[in-house]
Amino acid sequence: MDYTVFLLASTREHFERTGDPSEAVRASIAHTARPIIAAAGVMVAVFLTFGLAGTLPMKEMGLILAVAVLADAALVRLILVPAILQLVGSAAWWLPGWIDRLLPDVRYAH
Repeated sequence: MDYTVFLLASTREHFERTGDPSEAVRASIAHTARPIIAAAGVMVAVFLTFGLAGTLPMKEMGLILAVAVLADAALVRLILVPAILQLVGSAAWWLPGWIDRLLPDVRYAH
């Protein structure tokens, strides 16, 4: 979930700055892909160390978790979520007027 929040916050920041959803997706991937893959790599390395454990269930758990984290970070966070944002375009950031009036005005851009 942290990967998604990191990616979406960056995309929203770029969208607020440029107003172009395609550019926002490209720029957010450029800024967040390395940290997302690095964090996933750390988790994969930790889970693969379970493979050094003596019991078979620990080895299985370590391998399964490592594959799951790598697939989640690479496929879901860096391919699927940006693809959906690209397809949806500006509608991804649409907010109904009545909710907009209730919520505080929070900007992500610096």
